[in-house]
Amino acid sequence: MSPKPHPLAPLVGPLRYACARNFENLARVKGLRAPIEAALEKGKGALAPAVETALRAELGRVDATDPGVRKASVGRVADLLRGEGLEVGSLSSSRGAERQADPPGPATPPAGRPSGGGLRGAPVAPRPRKPRAPKKPAATKEAEDAPARMLSISPAEGPLARPLRGAGWRMNPQLLKHLERKGVRTLGDALFLVPRAYEDRRVLRHIAQLRAGERSTFVAEVRAVDESRGRGKRIFKAVLADASGSIAATHYQGGSWLKSRYPIGRKLVVSGEVRQSTWGWEIPHPETEPADDLETSAVHFKRVVPIYPGFERHEQRQLRELTFRVAKELAGAIDDPLPPPLRERVGLVGLADALTALHFPAGNADLEALEAHRSSAHQRLAFDELFFLQLGMALKRQGLKREAGIAFDVSAERVARAKSLLPFAPTGAQDRVLAQILRDMGRPEPMNRLLQGDVGSGKTAVALVAAAVAVESGLQVAVMAPTEILAAQHARTFRSGLAALGVEVALVTGSGPARERAQAREAAAAGRARVAIGTHALIQDPIAFERLGLVIIDEQHRFGVIQRHALMAKGATPDVLVMTATPIPRTLAMTLYGDLDVSILDELPPGRTPIETRVFPAKARPAALALIEGELAKGHQAFVVYPLVEESEKLDLADATQGAAQLGAELAGRRVGLLHGRMKQDEKDAVMRSFREKQLDVLVSTTVIEVGVDVPNASVMVVEHAERFGLSQLHQLRGRVGRGAARSFCLLFAGGRSEDAQARLEVMAQTTDGFVIAEKDLELRGPGELLGTRQSGLPEMVVANLARDQALLALAQEEARAIVERDPTLAEPAHRPLAKALAERWEGRLKLAGVG
Repeated sequence: MSPKPHPLAPLVGPLRYACARNFENLARVKGLRAPIEAALEKGKGALAPAVETALRAELGRVDATDPGVRKASVGRVADLLRGEGLEVGSLSSSRGAERQADPPGPATPPAGRPSGGGLRGAPVAPRPRKPRAPKKPAATKEAEDAPARMLSISPAEGPLARPLRGAGWRMNPQLLKHLERKGVRTLGDALFLVPRAYEDRRVLRHIAQLRAGERSTFVAEVRAVDESRGRGKRIFKAVLADASGSIAATHYQGGSWLKSRYPIGRKLVVSGEVRQSTWGWEIPHPETEPADDLETSAVHFKRVVPIYPGFERHEQRQLRELTFRVAKELAGAIDDPLPPPLRERVGLVGLADALTALHFPAGNADLEALEAHRSSAHQRLAFDELFFLQLGMALKRQGLKREAGIAFDVSAERVARAKSLLPFAPTGAQDRVLAQILRDMGRPEPMNRLLQGDVGSGKTAVALVAAAVAVESGLQVAVMAPTEILAAQHARTFRSGLAALGVEVALVTGSGPARERAQAREAAAAGRARVAIGTHALIQDPIAFERLGLVIIDEQHRFGVIQRHALMAKGATPDVLVMTATPIPRTLAMTLYGDLDVSILDELPPGRTPIETRVFPAKARPAALALIEGELAKGHQAFVVYPLVEESEKLDLADATQGAAQLGAELAGRRVGLLHGRMKQDEKDAVMRSFREKQLDVLVSTTVIEVGVDVPNASVMVVEHAERFGLSQLHQLRGRVGRGAARSFCLLFAGGRSEDAQARLEVMAQTTDGFVIAEKDLELRGPGELLGTRQSGLPEMVVANLARDQALLALAQEEARAIVERDPTLAEPAHRPLAKALAERWEGRLKLAGVG
C-alpha cells in the first residue's frame, strides 16, 4: 500500500517555482492563499499544531501587494515546508540574504542546548509532537512521478530505439525504474532529455570566495553533522570545509536519508545559494553529489555539466554518465531529417552535434547562452520544434484546401444585398476582410479563417454579412459564444439584422425553461431556424441541423479544440470562421493557427473617440469618484469591475457585492446595479436590460462582462484591483466603453505599491493598441497562461520559446510552407526524411491542432 501523500505536497511546485533564483518568479505566482488554505483543510489532524498555526499566520501576507512583505512571507512558508521534509529548493531569504558580506570563515554554530552531534542547536525548546522520519524526502517521490522534459524527436527505430532494459549496459536498477516512470524508456529518450540547467565546473570556487545571494558550486569535505530543533521544526546541519574556510549546509527537516547524504570525511560537490543568517554562513538545502573522482573525471568535472529535470541530485551523476555514453557511442547514428541546403540557409548545426553539445558543451561554451537556451545547440533543437510544427500545419492547410466543401453563391448582387442589412457603411477594413471571407465561401473547399479584430472593430457586423450570404444560399449558420450574456446579445443583433430576410434565429443556452430549449432544438433540426446562436449548449444538447453550412465561433480561445470540432461535426465540412477580440501576438497566431488563413480588422468605425486610461493609487479614489460623477451628470453610464463576487477569506480583495453597496453610498442618488456569474440567467438578463435601457447609472460586475457586452452610452470603465488582471484581460474590459461618440475613460485602481504591477498598468495607460498589449502580455505571462495553449491540441515546446524565438518561428514557417508548396506530399527523395520524422514526432498531436 503506497504511503499517504503529505497534505502540504501540492504546495511544493508553486513554492519551488516562486523561490527559485532569489524569488525571480515570485511576481508570476498568483493567489497562493487559496492552495495553502486547501492544504490546511486537507491536513487537519495530520499537521503539527505549531506548523498549522504558523501557516495560518501567513495567509494574510502570502499574496500581499507589497513585494517585500510577500517575499518574506513566501520565504517563511517555504521554510515550514522544508521542516516537514518537503524539498522546496533553495532561495535567498528576504530577511538579509541579499546583502553582500565578508567571505565566510570557519562556521560558527549557534549557541544553545547540546545535541547529539558535533554542532549545537538553536536555543528553542522542542514542541511536543510526534517526529516524522520519512524513508526519503517527499520531493523524491514527486521527482519520480514528474514527467521528463523530452524533445518529441526520439527515433522510433535504429540503435537509439533500444530499450534501456536490455541495452547491454550496466545501469543502477533504481535509476532505471525512475527513468521509466518519467517515460525515458529507450536510449534515444535519454539522449533527447533536455537539461534544465548547467553548472560551470571548469573552475570550482573555494569557500572563502563565496558571496551572499549568489548561486555557487564548490567542493568541500563533510566535517560534522547535527540534528536539532529550532522554531518548532527539525533542523539538520552539516559543516562543510576546504582549505580556505567552512560553511554550514542547512536542511529544515531531518531523517536518516540526510545523514547518509553527508558521510563524515566524504568530499562532495555542493551547489546552492549562499546566505548569511543569524546562525552564520550557510547554504540552505544545497544540491550535493560525491566528488570522489574530482581529479580524474572528464564527465563530472573540469567542464560545464548538465543538470537534468525531475531527478534528485544524487541521481545526476548516473544520468550524466548514461547520456555521455549514449552521445559518445550513438549520436552519430541519428539521421538528420533536415535537408543540408535548409540547414545551410538557416545556419544550423547538425542534429548529432547539437544533441552532443546539449549534454556536454564545449570547453569554451558560453554559460549564459546555455542557461538562456540561446546556444547553437539549443537554437537547432528549437528550430526543429517550430519547423516540424509548421510543417504539419502547412500539410494540414494544404489538405483542407483539397477537401470538398460548399461553394456559396457570392455573386455581386447577393453580397450587396447582405451588406445592405448593416445600418452603416462598412469601414475599409471591414470591406477588405469581407472580400477575403466571401472569396473563401465561394470556393468549393472548406473555409478555415481566423478573424482578429481589436475591441470595437466590428467583427459581429462582418459575421452578420457572412451569415446572410450563407442563409440566402439555403444553408444554416451556427454561432457559438462563451457566455450566455454574449450569446443573448448576438441573438438580438442577428434577429434585428436578418429581419428583412425573414430569418428565424434560435437561441440555445444551458438555462431557461426546458420547453423553450426543446423548441429551439426542434426549429434547428427541422430547418425553420436558419441561424442557431448559443453557448456550449450547441454541442452539449442533442441539437441537430438540417444542413449546416457555416460555423462562427466567437472568442475562440474560450473553447477547447474538441468543443470546436464537435460543433463542426454537426455539418458536412461546413465553412468555419473563428473570431477573437483578444489580439493574438504574431508568434502565437502562427503557432496556434498555422493552418488557418488570417484576416485582421485594424480600423475602428468612424466616430469612435480614443479611450483615455488612467492609473489611480488607492489614495486618489476621491478624484476618480469625481470623474465618474461628472460623466454620470452628462447622462452617461459607468461599469465597475471587481475580481471577486463576494468577500472571501481566500483573497484580501474588495468584492463586487460590497463594492456595489459602497458605491451606492459614495454616489448618492445614483442607481447602482450588480451583475455576476452566480446569478440565474433571467436575473442577469434583467440587470443587463436595465443597464442598456438606462435604468441603471452604474453597473458593478465581475469579469462576466469582459467580452462582447455592448452599451454605447457607457463612458467609464473602473477596474478595482487592476493588478490582479492580465493586460489582455484589462484591454478587453476597457473595450466595453468607447463604443459611442462620447469621450470615454478607463480608470485602473492598483491595490498595492508593487513596482512590477505599476509598470504593467502603465502599459495600459501608454497604448490602446491591442497587439502591442498582447505582445507585452506574452512576454510577461507566457503562452500557456495567456491563451490556454495546453488545450489547443498542440505539442508542448521544450526548447523553443514563443516570446523569445519570434524570428526563428517566422523562418521555420517560411521554410515549411515553401517545402509544402513545392512538394505537397513530401514525395521527393530529399523530403522523405521529413515525412518520416513528422510522423514520428508530431503527427498524432497535430490532428486536433487548429480549428480545421
